[in-house]
Amino acid sequence: MFRVLRALGAAVLLAGLSLSAAPAASASTDARTAIGGGSGIIFRMLPNPEQHKSLYVCTLTAVGRDRAGNLVGLTNAHCFIDEKGNKLVGAPVYLDASPAGTAAAPAPFTKSAPDLKTGQIGTVTYVSTPNNLLSNGPKGLDYTVIRLDEKRVKPTSTVGGVTIKSIGAPPANGTRMCKEGHRTGLTCGIKLGTHGIWFTHLIWTNGGDSGSPVVNGQTLVGNAWGAQHSSPIQSIIKEMDANGGVGAGFHLAS
Repeated sequence: MFRVLRALGAAVLLAGLSLSAAPAASASTDARTAIGGGSGIIFRMLPNPEQHKSLYVCTLTAVGRDRAGNLVGLTNAHCFIDEKGNKLVGAPVYLDASPAGTAAAPAPFTKSAPDLKTGQIGTVTYVSTPNNLLSNGPKGLDYTVIRLDEKRVKPTSTVGGVTIKSIGAPPANGTRMCKEGHRTGLTCGIKLGTHGIWFTHLIWTNGGDSGSPVVNGQTLVGNAWGAQHSSPIQSIIKEMDANGGVGAGFHLAS
């Protein structure tokens, strides 16, 4: 997760763009915005999305459906926990309209802005216990469940350099894995081992990559939350099933 503060008067002006009328869309045209694991998201915009002076950015882990048929997005829990420890259930979520970055040229936080054309893509319905790796708090799988608006977005299996076709367990130690984050794009490194309920690796991440999908080939194995740690996606799904509600029965969207 990363917070972006904008100084007064520093907003990017979009005036002066020339717009021409587009041809009428055919009945078969799907105008929804495609999103998936690796898509950047924006939230906690103050005072509002249109005139924000501050905002927070993270990355989606995956997009799928639950057993009730809801379109669901996953990301990290710590993205939606405020400075007082409040879990921000009900928070609106937008897409990050800025281009994704790379490890060599990370996406500038000052360029992050909500995709107002697509509008609000979803609402937070559940926030788990965060990882609390560096504190004495309870250790959790660090995931958030977002109920997505199918009138605005549609799922895609490919974002950037990652395609997600299946869900599986973390691979053997020494196996090369990769992640796709909005801040630093595609980065890869080997799996090192396990640390409690998590697994560890040498995959580079940076602020704003929180929630990035970690894949072994085209198999989603976890969500990245920093300090070269990730939570196994199968453990997350098991916990969502036990909790019930939105997200229970999660499977990749076809």
